[in-house]
Amino acid sequence: MTDTFTQQRLTHLESLAAELPDRGMVSRMLGGDDPVLWVWHPSSGKQTIVFATPAKEGWLYLWSPDGQEGTAHPAQVAESVKQLLAGAPVP
Repeated sequence: MTDTFTQQRLTHLESLAAELPDRGMVSRMLGGDDPVLWVWHPSSGKQTIVFATPAKEGWLYLWSPDGQEGTAHPAQVAESVKQLLAGAPVP
């Protein structure tokens, strides 16, 4: 059984994962009790790992390089990750 912290993290990562296929990306949950989301853009071949972590005011998604957004809007985060992995400039 997972603890509350792990379940919250998993819920946030699953919310983001649900947004990715509509944007042409593939994802896979990794890490068991310490889940992270592996994200791949098939057209560009680029990939990243997305973490969900608690912050002062809620939770944040973090990804490399320098990606950071709140978990309240996973669709917006999916767009940011797509732009990064597709090679487009992030607004």
